[in-house]
Amino acid sequence: MKLVDPTVPGAGFASVRAPKLAGLEGLTIGLLSNRKLNAELLLRETAALFAERHGCRVTTHLEKGNPSAPAGERRIGALIEQCDFLITGLGD
Repeated sequence: MKLVDPTVPGAGFASVRAPKLAGLEGLTIGLLSNRKLNAELLLRETAALFAERHGCRVTTHLEKGNPSAPAGERRIGALIEQCDFLITGLGD
């Protein structure tokens, strides 16, 4: 049996926040769905508001392979190449 102490802090992650966007006018949006019920509808409706209010356009819509797992470097890399910012959402 392996005992785990839940009070011990986890390993740190070497992540950095993306720089703040100067504005949204005319930028390209990427969408990433977790494939759960209503996720696609939520993302499409949100992207439509960005398009209407800021002139953004949607370039691509990708789905995660597993709703519970991270999207993976390959999928994120594909989105980075095609969009200025990403909207991701749940469908629960």
